[in-house]
Amino acid sequence: MKHALIATAALAALTLTTTATPVHAAPKDPVKALKAKIAPGHGVRFTGGVTWTDGTDERGARDIKGAFQFGKKDVTAFDIDLKDGDEHLRVIGIGKSGYYSGDAFDGNLPEGKTWYKWKNRGMPDSWSQFINPAEPKTLARLLGKGTAKGRTVSGTITIKELKAVSAWVSAAGIGKTHDNVQIAYTLTLSSAGLVSRVRSTYSLKEGSTTYSSTVDTSYTGWGAKVSIKHPAPSTVTTKLT
Repeated sequence: MKHALIATAALAALTLTTTATPVHAAPKDPVKALKAKIAPGHGVRFTGGVTWTDGTDERGARDIKGAFQFGKKDVTAFDIDLKDGDEHLRVIGIGKSGYYSGDAFDGNLPEGKTWYKWKNRGMPDSWSQFINPAEPKTLARLLGKGTAKGRTVSGTITIKELKAVSAWVSAAGIGKTHDNVQIAYTLTLSSAGLVSRVRSTYSLKEGSTTYSSTVDTSYTGWGAKVSIKHPAPSTVTTKLT
């Protein structure tokens, strides 16, 4: 059974059911550990998946892999590959430019073109990982709102709060009417204080049925060399047919 991707700009149907978590300090300083890894031409890689359930049936909905590249102080580029069954989407974001390629664009691009260039909208859709632990401001807010237990920090955060600190979310074009939507999250920290895993959950209601999606991503190679480049100009178009 295939399910259409939910565009982030059209989250009007989302009805989140998470509950606020008491605030406690994180046991160490993961933000300091993150900043120590930030340098131009370096970054972090991630893999993960999305699980979908309607309360009675549960199944995998999407596989995710990609990388974030750092500039001097923050994330400056990303390359993310999304697979939903037989459907595939790849998105590259560099500065204000976004490049999109995959099955959704087959037959809609001029001959010889494989990439559609548009503005960088950050996270591609709401089946992507809302939480970006590679952003120092985002990580600091998550730690400040969350409850620490051993090497995990769990809590909830609203879309409005994420917009205020996360370029990954603020660029996604989510309207103000969704500002109070909440994302439940759990961060897992390594012994070095770096985020090794993020699990986030939201639910939506359609008619009498509530659907929930959980995105679970793992992060490796913090500070390793990462080089994300613009697609070859000869393969890029700004027009759809």
